Amino acid sequence: MSSRTIRVTVRGAFDALTDAQRAGLLADADRHDVAYAAFTAEGSLTYDIAARPFFTFRYAGTVDDERDIPAVTARAEAAAVAWLTARGYAYKNLTSQAVDLSQTPLGKRGRREASRQP
Repeated sequence: MSSRTIRVTVRGAFDALTDAQRAGLLADADRHDVAYAAFTAEGSLTYDIAARPFFTFRYAGTVDDERDIPAVTARAEAAAVAWLTARGYAYKNLTSQAVDLSQTPLGKRGRREASRQP
């Protein structure tokens, strides 16, 4: 049995930010720009606090069995909550979505690469 790569996206909104918290997020905004977004085991945070209060965490995980996907999703959500809580950020409307990449259709480049392999 091969392992499956799971990508989990955790979305939400910052809630009731203080002026100091907003200033801190603005100061760090360059490191959390969508241009640096990546699905990683540690998680990748993006936001544009100057435009809107929403954030997105991106996590990558692997499972051997489809039944383990909810556990990966729960771990990603817990990691996002831990990051927010450790920094004192209140949040609301937290949602998660998991995608099993083995179930994602290949694009043109992927089909071409797959056809080249014996």
